[in-house]
Amino acid sequence: MQVPSRRVTPRPSEDATEAQLISRAANGDGAAFAAIMRRHNQLLFRTARSIVGNDAEAEDVVQEAYLRAWRALPSYRSESKLSTWLVRITTNEALGRLRRKSAQVIPLEVAMISSEPETQAALTDEPGRGPEQSVMRVQMRKLMEARIDLLPEVFRTVFMLRAIEEMSVEEVALALEIPAATVRTRFFRARSLLRESLAQEMDSALGDAFCFDGARCDRIVTAVLAKGRAEGLSDEE
Repeated sequence: MQVPSRRVTPRPSEDATEAQLISRAANGDGAAFAAIMRRHNQLLFRTARSIVGNDAEAEDVVQEAYLRAWRALPSYRSESKLSTWLVRITTNEALGRLRRKSAQVIPLEVAMISSEPETQAALTDEPGRGPEQSVMRVQMRKLMEARIDLLPEVFRTVFMLRAIEEMSVEEVALALEIPAATVRTRFFRARSLLRESLAQEMDSALGDAFCFDGARCDRIVTAVLAKGRAEGLSDEE
């Protein structure tokens, strides 16, 4: 009996355009969708992390967001950038997960311009590390991550996308579905709160905040591809 040959799809090249990857992934090409994930993993992880405040939970959010995106990819239209579309899906998944857990969630539509004493105190208190450690870059990165985590959610998400991912005001406004003026206000407020505790050290550490290592990237890609094959989103064995 003749054994049917397994379909082998050529892997997309590293310089494949976004449109090419979208077209191939929408037609069941798992390798193309893997390339899409690797290009956007850090952005989406940081987005999810800014909302759920936990690494493991953020990974789960990103995986589910990718699956939602993959299912919807055949109907995707390029009115907005793919990255903006993916951020919006990730944001909705993260907020929905918090609501399902009956956590106290402040909707992104509601501006939170707050100066409660406890928020100010939490951001300006000493982090409990010795001065000799604060000069080390790895400690500075951890300190930055801890300070960002203390920001109110609506400030934290905007700050993560604007300062760390360097998205434009317009891109953030579109992704979070809030006015551009609100993005500017929240970003200014977040920077002000962080500057009070980090002073001149803040800008030098932003590039390493919430580092997305290779193992985590591979884990998310592998898990999403496996689930995609199980759902018939990919036609590859």
